[in-house]
Amino acid sequence: MLKRIHHAAIICSNYEVSKHFYVECLGLRVLAENFREQRSSYKLDLALPDGSQIELFSFPEAPQRLSYPEARGLRHLAFAVDDVVVCKMKLEVMGLAVEDIRTDEYTGKRFVFFADPDGLPLELYEQGIQEKF
Repeated sequence: MLKRIHHAAIICSNYEVSKHFYVECLGLRVLAENFREQRSSYKLDLALPDGSQIELFSFPEAPQRLSYPEARGLRHLAFAVDDVVVCKMKLEVMGLAVEDIRTDEYTGKRFVFFADPDGLPLELYEQGIQEKF
């Protein structure tokens, strides 16, 4: 039945700022960019190396996302990386605030959180060799 996650959809408050963040800072590849006149909204399709995608939307006057206290629903979006330490340093060089690296108490893998321009929690999770695609 289900095979993998195809895409995650994110609604941003400032399209140009978020586009820069996901494309230039995180290195996602642009697949398509469309302005939908009837909705006054951009839709940007972005790809990760494994083929999974993020759809970035810009809906005018979308309500702010509730992060704290944590609300029901999607908690965060996690990306697999080879080396959390290296990725954390790269993000910090770009001026992004990144939390301290933690270790998953159940898997022993390292992970770290940071946020997109709208405060959406993002995670970098260190994958093992056997987990690579």
